[in-house]
Amino acid sequence: MKYGMNLLLWGGEVTSEMLPTIEKLKNFGYDGVELPMFNLDMDYAQLGKQLDDLGLERTAVTVRNLEDNPISSDAAVRAKGVELTKKTLDCCAAAGVQTLCGPYHSALGHFSGAGPTEDEWKWGVDSMRSVAEYAGSVGVKLGVEALNRFECYFLNAHADAARFAREVDHPACGIMYDTFHSNIEEKDIVGTLEEIQDVLCHIHISENDRSTPGAGNVNWQKNFTGIGKIGYDGWLVIEAFGLALPELAAATKIWRRMFETELGLAEQGLAFMKQQVAKYCG
Repeated sequence: MKYGMNLLLWGGEVTSEMLPTIEKLKNFGYDGVELPMFNLDMDYAQLGKQLDDLGLERTAVTVRNLEDNPISSDAAVRAKGVELTKKTLDCCAAAGVQTLCGPYHSALGHFSGAGPTEDEWKWGVDSMRSVAEYAGSVGVKLGVEALNRFECYFLNAHADAARFAREVDHPACGIMYDTFHSNIEEKDIVGTLEEIQDVLCHIHISENDRSTPGAGNVNWQKNFTGIGKIGYDGWLVIEAFGLALPELAAATKIWRRMFETELGLAEQGLAFMKQQVAKYCG
């Protein structure tokens, strides 16, 4: 098992000012960090070198928006979405990122007033297949993320994401599992993990209020029992949100502080993950 921390807790891009915090994460015992990939004009090769020097591996996260929606009825908008995700993959390759996760299958926070149409599904699969072919050529794995019904209408249940990845049908395209979204959408957590294990490549550990894992109401026994049952031994990355980035706070509907300090959350969360793995995944 590898343990990571999503750096979105501190901001929307990784700056030199964040490096002392990242070094502390390494000292806590983290194996890697998850990089926000929204600003595609940064020097990601230099960032990769800095993280190499700290002995930290990395994954990354990105999103798509309405103006570059890969399931848009406008072919030019779909093409822009594919182009931007490919550019993100170039940044991942430069930084030495192993897996690019996130809901880049469709526009975050956009709703049509109905579920996905057959055309939207086809457009999404076609767009992602093009992205997957490129991801394979640059050596990055895709971890497509289902989001709960309040954030997205295209992929909500993890079974939806698994079916999507199977239809994309490319070895570079897998899916991720997120305990926050699962807490809202899944009836059978262990069964869900068993159902998606053939395409599962990444896991986010996220509490029901997006704060310190283990301090809320997510059913951690079922989650880690399922993780252990399928023999998963990849990344467990804490995804928590605070008020550091106003745009992200608005998108994630975080209006109040729910933990004492970011580093305290990271340290306690890592200890919690290791405790759960020892208990349920041995």
